[in-house]
Amino acid sequence: MTNIDVLIGARIKGRRIALKVSQTTLAESIGVRFQQVQKYESGANRVSASRLLMIAETLGVPISYFFQGLDSAVSEDEIDVAAPRAKAPINALTDARVGEILALVETLPTEQQMAVLAFLRTLSKTKVTEEA
Repeated sequence: MTNIDVLIGARIKGRRIALKVSQTTLAESIGVRFQQVQKYESGANRVSASRLLMIAETLGVPISYFFQGLDSAVSEDEIDVAAPRAKAPINALTDARVGEILALVETLPTEQQMAVLAFLRTLSKTKVTEEA
C-alpha cells in the first residue's frame, strides 16, 4: 500500500458517501464484490486504470478527480522534517469524515464553496487564538 493508493481510495470513498451510494451498489456497477470496493477504499488493493475509469463514470466524476492532491502524496522518507504539514492532506483524506466533507463541498456552487472556505478559515483562526 502506498500513499497514492490510500489517496485514490479515500477519494473513491468520499465521493461514494457524498452521493449516498453503498459499497454494494458501486461494486455491482463495476463488476466486483463489495469486499473489493472496501479494499480499494482502504488502499489495501490498487485500482487498475480500467476499473478506476468505471468507478469515475459510476460516481459521475472525471478520472482526474481521483488524482487531485496527488502532489502531496509523498513517501514518509521524502517528507522534510521542517515541513510537517506536507503529510497532512494524505492523513486528512484517509479520514472518511474529511473525504465526505470534501465530496459534499464539491457539489456546491462556487460561491457557496467560497463561503464554506471562509467559514473554515474563521474556525481555524478561532481555534488557534483560543490555544494561544
